[in-house]
Amino acid sequence: MGRYGTLFTLGLVIGYGSVVMAARDKPSPALVQAELVFPLEGRPTPGCHASTIVQTREGQILAAWFAGKDEGADDVGIWVSRLQDGQWSKPLEVANGVASPEKRFPCWNPVLFQPRQGPLVLFFKVGPSPSRWWGERVISDDNGRTWKDQRRLPAGILGPIKDKPIQLEDGRILCPSSSEDKGWRVHLEVTRDFETWETIGPLNDPAKVGVIQPTILTYPDKRLQMLCRTRGKGFIAQSWSQDGGKTWSEMTLLSLPNPNSGIDAVTLKDGRQLLVFNNTSKGRTPLNVAISLDGKEWKVVLALEEQPGEYSYPAVIQTSDGKVHITYTYQRKSIKHVVLDPAKL
Repeated sequence: MGRYGTLFTLGLVIGYGSVVMAARDKPSPALVQAELVFPLEGRPTPGCHASTIVQTREGQILAAWFAGKDEGADDVGIWVSRLQDGQWSKPLEVANGVASPEKRFPCWNPVLFQPRQGPLVLFFKVGPSPSRWWGERVISDDNGRTWKDQRRLPAGILGPIKDKPIQLEDGRILCPSSSEDKGWRVHLEVTRDFETWETIGPLNDPAKVGVIQPTILTYPDKRLQMLCRTRGKGFIAQSWSQDGGKTWSEMTLLSLPNPNSGIDAVTLKDGRQLLVFNNTSKGRTPLNVAISLDGKEWKVVLALEEQPGEYSYPAVIQTSDGKVHITYTYQRKSIKHVVLDPAKL
């Protein structure tokens, strides 16, 4: 079950916009592995948040997050760890916001992405606040052992803002992004080579519904679904595309709660959709996994965390062996990694 905790199966009573859960005292059969990426005692930094996870073309699994004294502090940089022989490597800072010997900006929200061709890319944000940050990236040619070529993205391009890009069959890479300088607005940044970019959006009117941090799900016939964090609405927002992300429908609200906290989702190889989110209208616990066949009706199938504290900002992928890997913020003191067998969900 891992060194730092277990998961529990749940009895579910579905109600409007939420799920009432009763914990049973045996682990879920879907649980494969659960552990902290680094222990609480002796952790490399006082605080950490906003993890991301990826599998490289060669099969290496990496996680990254931002860490320092506290979110927004000028010592906050981007840290990375690699999963090797079942153990996470010692975290290392691989990027920071040093502008000069006298000035350093905080870093935010890393996103790891492995395109079909080219190096592994680590996107992140740099700047004094989310309303004034800009996008940067570094790359790795050796499965994340070393990183190089830190550079700022083109003007107006922030990169994927929290959740992973998706690469379509035609080679286009859709980076789900958002901005907070003129209200909460989401948009897509589209590229094939990370040099030339196209922006689609903004896709919402913040006067109607403010949304950020989108995640993208795929369906047959070029249909896409975007799920977003909301502020003041209390529920996850969604938008649909029928043409591979070129145009999108008006934002509507799902019945899944959102307490103004980040989410992530992934389309499984069997066609089901898997979502990780805080199933509550207030706070950042519990943290749950939900499954859907159509992106409209969702069933909560698992609680990752239920105890008091903050368990938030999940990142989720499905690896080449079919397993689902999830990382998330663990009390702002560590990053937790969980592996699930989706066939048992």
